Amino acid sequence: MISRFKRFLIGRPMKSAELEGERLSKLKALAVLSSDALSSVAYGTEQILLVLIAAGFAAVWYSIPISIAVLGLLLVLIISYRQTIYAYPKGGGAYIVAKDNLGVSTGLLAGGSLLVDYILTVAVSSSAGTDAITSAFPSLHDHRVFIALIMIVFLTIMNLRGIGESASVLAYPVYLFVIAVFILIIGGVFKVIVHGVHSDIPEIGTAVSNISLFMLLKAFSSGCSALTGVEAVSNAIPNFKKPEERNAAITLVMMGTILGAMFIGISLLAYWYGIVPNEKETVVSQIANATFGRGMIYYAIQAITALILFLAANTAYSAFPLLAFMLAKDKYMPNAFKVRGDRLGFSNGIIFLGVFSAVLVVVFHGDTENLIPLYAVGVFIPFTLSQLGMMVRWIKLKPARWGIGLCVNTIGMLTTLIITLIFIFTKFSQIWMVFIFLPIVIMGFFKINRHYQNTADELRVNIDKEKPAIKGSTIVVPVAGITQVVLQSISYAKSLTDNVVAVYVGFDEEEIERLERKWEEWDPGVRLIVLRSSYRSIIRPLVRFIETVEWKTQETDHITVLIPQFITKHWWHNILHNQSSLLLRAYLFTQKDVVIATVPYRLHK
Repeated sequence: MISRFKRFLIGRPMKSAELEGERLSKLKALAVLSSDALSSVAYGTEQILLVLIAAGFAAVWYSIPISIAVLGLLLVLIISYRQTIYAYPKGGGAYIVAKDNLGVSTGLLAGGSLLVDYILTVAVSSSAGTDAITSAFPSLHDHRVFIALIMIVFLTIMNLRGIGESASVLAYPVYLFVIAVFILIIGGVFKVIVHGVHSDIPEIGTAVSNISLFMLLKAFSSGCSALTGVEAVSNAIPNFKKPEERNAAITLVMMGTILGAMFIGISLLAYWYGIVPNEKETVVSQIANATFGRGMIYYAIQAITALILFLAANTAYSAFPLLAFMLAKDKYMPNAFKVRGDRLGFSNGIIFLGVFSAVLVVVFHGDTENLIPLYAVGVFIPFTLSQLGMMVRWIKLKPARWGIGLCVNTIGMLTTLIITLIFIFTKFSQIWMVFIFLPIVIMGFFKINRHYQNTADELRVNIDKEKPAIKGSTIVVPVAGITQVVLQSISYAKSLTDNVVAVYVGFDEEEIERLERKWEEWDPGVRLIVLRSSYRSIIRPLVRFIETVEWKTQETDHITVLIPQFITKHWWHNILHNQSSLLLRAYLFTQKDVVIATVPYRLHK
């Protein structure tokens, strides 16, 4: 039943040979890997205005030069990550760049930050999508956490079905969103041309007395939240069809062009219409309302915006499992993240991402404003380290025209570093947990790596000197009486060796005498040893006996504890029986250097 339900949810298992068919074309990759970056235009301008409005309505004109500065940084990042794609065609983005050029610890900082960022991407996207829905339907405001959780479950299942299938389904909403935003921008510009701009908006260049450089930098850093997701293409190069790096580079440029055009268009409309942030209505909702009124087009734009904000999380579902795979391959994350699931995706990474992002949504009550600062810091740390890593690479290798690349990366590194510092200083009360969580994550990476190294050292065999030791075998069979399961266990034990001993732990002298009589009558050819337990414990006397046998025979024999166990027909039947065999096996497994085997006997009634 469970297997059938699993097949219904995620589909039939796929052969390893079908992996090539799961690779993405440029158009599908643009939809899957750019959904996070493209969707950020829905809240990027709003984040700028939230800062500026504190200085009064007259300060909103600064949103235009700030938006242009954000576009400049976007251009630098696109050029930089395009260089990264060709320099590191195996993928991995900031993690690989930083590890290769700045050292393992710095690489792990970048990798850990990206993993945290991808978890936050899912949480922020689902929360932002919920905000778009509640803007159109305010009555749903109290149910925003539940709505966000439903979408996380949906995206997790879709990605477990494989990247090819999820890309085919999710590409349509992404391109619908791009079309809807351009319709909104064209409609808005047309209305401005016909009817003019909002009469009260301050002209560009208007003096604002209480504006400061620090506030402008803070608004710029907040607007840079629109750049999150730009790095996803460079992380996921192996998902592209061949030639992977060329297709990835083209996709990255396409994404940057579309993102830049949409972002500056929304910022201009917000300025011309005199839009100010509203707690119960997003900036995009206000622009759509001002352009088309609350008619069919408005609700269509809101629905598509909500959908793309939800689906923005799909970028993380594509990039997180690949990054986790690379860290696991380097022995910094559990090996489980290297395993492909039935549909050829890294399903453990997908499930991990879904669970942790759902926890964040619940903890923050689906509040996008509280999540975005964490989200932005998580991505700008890798941005900075990636730029710095590429700078070191240019200086070390000095290829043709390396000065241009170094100049681009230096500008990018300094800008993203400033943005990161601004976030830290201005929103420390909202992001302080990053400085606790990230060191814990990095420490976890090193602990995992040390464990794998220690395990490899202990398991390594010197093939020139070490050969298998030929020993005998002594088998200990714990028994609770004379039953079919004991008969089957002893038969199996005797087929392996003549050194078999049965052990019975008794509490009552009458029961002990009765069993000894029956055993003598039965005469299975195996010696019965009776252990008396004054404290009604079965495991403790058995363990002491096994220790005695182990001490006497460790040089000559392998010790095997063969545990008889019957398997009930129905799961609830287990409640009706003592689970002594399970407890004994669990204890021996963790405490003793003996072989533990189970002989099952299935009950049919």
